[in-house]
Amino acid sequence: MAILQILQYPDERLHTVAKKVEKVDEKTRKLVRDMAETMYAAPGVGLAATQVDVHERIIVLDISETHDDLMVLINPEILSASGEQLGEEGCLSVPGIYETVRRSNNITVRALDEKGEPFTVEAEGFLAVCIQHEMDHLQGKVFVEYLSQLKQTRLRAKLKKRRREAL
Repeated sequence: MAILQILQYPDERLHTVAKKVEKVDEKTRKLVRDMAETMYAAPGVGLAATQVDVHERIIVLDISETHDDLMVLINPEILSASGEQLGEEGCLSVPGIYETVRRSNNITVRALDEKGEPFTVEAEGFLAVCIQHEMDHLQGKVFVEYLSQLKQTRLRAKLKKRRREAL
């Protein structure tokens, strides 16, 4: 297994729309293992393949306290969404930034697991938020893009300054 490099906003590659996984094979499973290791090491609760510069529709999530309940969603699609919640979100691609985002509170998602078997999951609350957040990545969208233009401009300037200071 390997820890992969996580792309940092505003890297243009984060805006690439991911392609459907045509065949779940050993290459896919290796990517899932590497993504999980990367997510746990970061540490984070979710990671989309887009964030590691692989533009395939793959997400790994683990919102458990013990970090031993990995959920893999390949080619996820939301079948239904209802309710609404406002919550603070962060992102491994936008480290140290937390902002309030409006999401559906309840969703039903269909996907394939790491064996290529189809399954459906009904998620609510934090899990629903995490799935929607990671699915946005597959569409080339980062959570900060839900913010006003003014906040986005300030955020880009803050991140640019932070990168300059790190050099």
